[in-house]
Amino acid sequence: MDEFKFKKEILDFEDNHLSPYAAKNKDAQRQHPIAHPFRGPYARDRDHILYSGSFRRYVGKTQVIYFAASFDEQLSNRSIHTLQVSQIARSIGKALKLNLDLIEAIALGHDLGHTPFGHDGEAILQEICQERKIPLFFHNVHSLRIVDKLANACRGMNLTFAVRDGILSHDGEINERCLTPDRHKQEDDLFNYCQKKGKGEKVNTIPSTLEGCVVRMSDAIAYVGQDFEDAIRIDILKKEDLPAKIRRDLGERNRDIINSLVTDIIVHSYNQERISYSPEIAQSLFALKEFNAERIYKNPRLKAKKTRFKVAFEYLFHLFLEDIKRKNEDSLIFKEWIFNRGENKGAHYLKDNLPEQVVIDYIASMTDRYFYTTFKRYKR
Repeated sequence: MDEFKFKKEILDFEDNHLSPYAAKNKDAQRQHPIAHPFRGPYARDRDHILYSGSFRRYVGKTQVIYFAASFDEQLSNRSIHTLQVSQIARSIGKALKLNLDLIEAIALGHDLGHTPFGHDGEAILQEICQERKIPLFFHNVHSLRIVDKLANACRGMNLTFAVRDGILSHDGEINERCLTPDRHKQEDDLFNYCQKKGKGEKVNTIPSTLEGCVVRMSDAIAYVGQDFEDAIRIDILKKEDLPAKIRRDLGERNRDIINSLVTDIIVHSYNQERISYSPEIAQSLFALKEFNAERIYKNPRLKAKKTRFKVAFEYLFHLFLEDIKRKNEDSLIFKEWIFNRGENKGAHYLKDNLPEQVVIDYIASMTDRYFYTTFKRYKR
């Protein structure tokens, strides 16, 4: 059988068994078209993300607890979180007959742009950007920058629009009971969103597909219960601290919380062109997110090191910025970053970007351990 006919049969079979509201393989849009004998466009995107260096570095990046793996390997890290988002989103997507390859690609790529030390690292880089009067750093915008511009020695991953849009639009921290995809989104909308975010404007962007909406909802499902259990594990909280209504509606264990939320979404989204919770479950989810924010994310024990991290971020930023300006090619930023950014030892990358942006790119790529080791190496 001709390989392209073979591929068409496989993809037609998949598309014909999807919901009428699902993203079809045949409608995928990619800037530079490519073909594969049996993998569809979203499966290819998923695999490209899965085998990238940025994906491998997930395992060394904080989710909530700094250096979690170094003292308790059962605590969540960015890798575990990402895989849990993927599995939760696949469970929902399978029940709703959505495109699972698209869901998985978005889920696996949604946090590629996260910094070392999680949201604290992100906030510190935002402050540095503000001081230097350059576009503010946001991990979802940086995730898109990675897949579009930084990956593969600055050739990018050449992903489909739906995957790129889903990665950029994944924000799971917004409280939303219902999400209806923005079917009219175009490339300019992604560009304009990034520009406005960089200027510090409050702006939201809705995924263009139901699959993107599922991942966005699943992001919160994956972390709310897991963060609560991790906090119990390190003796910040006890199960009894969870308000009674949340325990009654969602449960008090991560698996029960996930099951409650996933079941509710499936029941209230089946055969609909939207993804939604029931009002009661949504209210309890939002209450749990608020509870976690007050009792976990702002906990003094977890934030005790943030001041020291800020000093370290600022030190490395200024050090590497000077190294670029002085063309100090013995610096790590040249040897381990710039020289790997394409032909002529990254000359075009260095020419096409502000030195400050190059330093931000490098620091954001670091794992927790790499960041700490680099700081100790220079700050003796």
